[in-house]
Amino acid sequence: MDQSSQAGQGQPTKPQQVESKYVRETRCFKTSRVFPTDVNNHNTLFGGKLMSYIDDIASITASKLCRVDTVTASTDSVDFLYPINPTDSVTLESFVTWTGRSSMEIFVKVICEDLKTGEKRIAATAFLTFVAIGEDNHKVQVPTVIPETEEERKLHETAPSRAAMRRQRREESKEFADYLTTEYPWE
Repeated sequence: MDQSSQAGQGQPTKPQQVESKYVRETRCFKTSRVFPTDVNNHNTLFGGKLMSYIDDIASITASKLCRVDTVTASTDSVDFLYPINPTDSVTLESFVTWTGRSSMEIFVKVICEDLKTGEKRIAATAFLTFVAIGEDNHKVQVPTVIPETEEERKLHETAPSRAAMRRQRREESKEFADYLTTEYPWE
């Protein structure tokens, strides 16, 4: 009996062997200009706009790693370090730093560049977790990643401690959710 027949009978299938990929194979870049409609009342890039850019590029990075559908499991952190001004361009660079069985940690670096002076700086950083989903809407195994640069190695080496914090925070969030109400104030 083949594996697909066995799977249909409720028997577990063997996990598929997945090859490793170099971190560089997951790397993505996106550059945008800051337009007047993109700024907040402080005349800097609206944080929600930047967060949308971050989730968008991270989702592309996740798909480049595993070539299946992915979903955002968490936005672990977004640290806004410097304001992004209307005279700036904003470039996002993302790549997978580490993988679990079906999850992947993605780092996004946000660089702003003053288009008049050429000055660049890191304006924000973010860590997100994505999960790979197969055609049957179940989690699927993802490739491991191989870091090559000093930056990639540092992020890879420090990922397990971030994963542990993520698990703890998720458990605390689940416990906290038990105390929350689903009733609306007008009901």
